[in-house]
Amino acid sequence: MTCLPEITPGQKKLGLVIDLDTCVGCQACAVNCKEWNASGHSGPLPDLKPYSAGAEGVWFNRVHSYEAGEGAQGRTVHFPRSCLHCETPDCVTVCPTGASYKRIEDGIVLVDHDICIGCGLCAWACPYGAREMDEDAGVMKKCTLCIDRIYNENIPEAQRQPACVLTCPTSARHFGDLGDPESKVSKLVAERGGQPLMPELGYKPVNSYLPPRNRTSLAAKPDEAAPTPMDIKNPLLRWMDKVLTR
Repeated sequence: MTCLPEITPGQKKLGLVIDLDTCVGCQACAVNCKEWNASGHSGPLPDLKPYSAGAEGVWFNRVHSYEAGEGAQGRTVHFPRSCLHCETPDCVTVCPTGASYKRIEDGIVLVDHDICIGCGLCAWACPYGAREMDEDAGVMKKCTLCIDRIYNENIPEAQRQPACVLTCPTSARHFGDLGDPESKVSKLVAERGGQPLMPELGYKPVNSYLPPRNRTSLAAKPDEAAPTPMDIKNPLLRWMDKVLTR
């Protein structure tokens, strides 16, 4: 059994804050994560059936989509899922070889592939489904917060962020120290009411999700008359409006 490091107040806790209000489900985070991690610390990441509907293989980041709400408030919510780098992860304590461990210096949960025996106990213990079995190598793999990137002094400092954060086109993903209440990510969580995933389980996930904002109805007010074709001054646009509304 692997022991967890002692967590002290103010200790560094690197993690992600994901804005469910602005995530559009484009899968850019998942694809760029796959591309970066295909080599380096966790590479390679095999694709068992790369063109299948289920995208079978090793993916550290997966995006799920759900329909939520009704009527004018209804919307599609895209939910990215990866390792949450919990403070008290059972995936670490159940590991019989010590391959799964949590770093004391930044709170990142990692797997030592050299001593992992692929028993799968960590995957069974993780309630978030964040562990990925590399069947080719026979070892368990997972999100590393791009540890081989965020500490790489050979790349520009602005680029020392997880690949998923850098590639997000809507800036729905944020990275920083959630152990520092004055950090940008901690303030963002406080301002938007960010929440960890399933906190009732007691694993204390470091990553947080910002909830979707309430949507106001976009329907026109009753006293607002709809524009007529003659209200459109541009003749080309007026012709297009006439054609498209037939």
